[in-house]
Amino acid sequence: MKKIESDLIVIAAGAAGLSAAVAAAQCGLSVIIFEKNAITGGTANKGMGPLGIESRHTRARLLQPTKDEAFRVFMDYTHWRVDAKLVRAFLNKSGDTIHWLEALGVEFVEPATYFTGSYSTWHLVKPETGPPGPGGAATMMKILTQKAIDLGVVFYLESAVNQIIKENDAVVGVKANDKEGNAIEARANAVIVATGGFGNSPEMIKEHAGFEVDKDIFPFRIQGITGDGIRMAWEVGAKKTEMSMELVYGMTDPLNVPPQLHEACRQPHLFVNYLGERFMNEAIMANVTFTGNALTLQKDKTGFLIFDEGILKEMEQDFDTRNRVFPKTNFENSQSIIEVYLKSGRGNFYVADSLEDLASQTGIELENLKETIENYNAYCQNGYDEQFNKERKYLRPLTGGKWYAGRHFPSAYGSAGGIKINEKAEVIGQDWKSIKGFYAAGTDACSIYDDSYPFIFPGTSMGFAINTGRIAVENIMKFISEKNKLFYPKHK
Repeated sequence: MKKIESDLIVIAAGAAGLSAAVAAAQCGLSVIIFEKNAITGGTANKGMGPLGIESRHTRARLLQPTKDEAFRVFMDYTHWRVDAKLVRAFLNKSGDTIHWLEALGVEFVEPATYFTGSYSTWHLVKPETGPPGPGGAATMMKILTQKAIDLGVVFYLESAVNQIIKENDAVVGVKANDKEGNAIEARANAVIVATGGFGNSPEMIKEHAGFEVDKDIFPFRIQGITGDGIRMAWEVGAKKTEMSMELVYGMTDPLNVPPQLHEACRQPHLFVNYLGERFMNEAIMANVTFTGNALTLQKDKTGFLIFDEGILKEMEQDFDTRNRVFPKTNFENSQSIIEVYLKSGRGNFYVADSLEDLASQTGIELENLKETIENYNAYCQNGYDEQFNKERKYLRPLTGGKWYAGRHFPSAYGSAGGIKINEKAEVIGQDWKSIKGFYAAGTDACSIYDDSYPFIFPGTSMGFAINTGRIAVENIMKFISEKNKLFYPKHK
């Protein structure tokens, strides 16, 4: 067995792990980082950018919220069912972290919102090429990786950690296997778990979040994100937190659905379940978490966005709602896009000549659907939605011709929670005391959402990862300093 030593060991090289590694190396610590995949970046390679509160960008544009307002709104949103000290520490640090990333060479194009009514906290990374969008944050991960290398961080890629070593109530290292399968034992003053959660572990998702992957939830499945760090932390006594999925919604394979079609099926038109009944105010569909929540309560956790020929023609000119992930403004070339998609056989989008045909294709209960449309059209005629009070500007009657429907399920960017930490990113044991030398950052420890991801503050998950990585290092420096004082006490 190969034996190595370092000041700090980081498990996984995603947003939390890379940020921690760079911050530690900047402080003069020797750092070893183990990553089970062949590349760094993790889930952040698919993302767009982190949250920042009171950054120089938001302050220059006089954008809200302040740190105090953000904390108040965040805690109200989560009903104070989360660790307030951890939330405050994360939000307070987030603006400074934007500046820290810029000093490393990361460029941000603007603080953005996700949907109308959310805050402009999302600091979109400027990609190497093209406009900001999904995958833009991979540029930030590349910069962090190179900076870590320049600072002397030692990377073990394709090297999975399989055990955390705990001795005398303190975590002192890990055991791993390198890409050739050779065993490694690494020892350090401190260990940070940053493995990105369990978003690609069907077993853990079913056990801890209550969904069946590819049946009633279709998450973004990032390679390697299988809950390893959480399980290993539990094995050495880490206290568990509530665990959930970071719910959103969409068609089953949204990244392979033409974005114009995908967004056409997320506009605030008639939304029904298998029973043929409305179940929400469709105007909130832009808030993907709220819509995901509503879908989980329906039969088979499924909903159908329905529109007709007349509404399609209107969407060819303009969409009612837009977002920064799929920033499409209209459904241009709709017929050719629909035709190509139907031929692809991917499913979950339907075209019919009658309601009877639509019900037959989708499995929606026909008589209920007819009654729902009749009532809905009356609301449109009267200009008032008696059922859910949807805004008048979105009330468009369904009159037929061709009928269209897009089927949606809950989806998720990833998981949330697993390892309990405090505001210092120290892992908490079964006795509610911190475990010496043991820290966790990012999704593995992200239990600050209560039951819903706070999309009113876009960029929260990536921001939490980067900031808790930095917070962990700050407290590791204090821990090592105190530890050294015990070994090398000052002479009196």
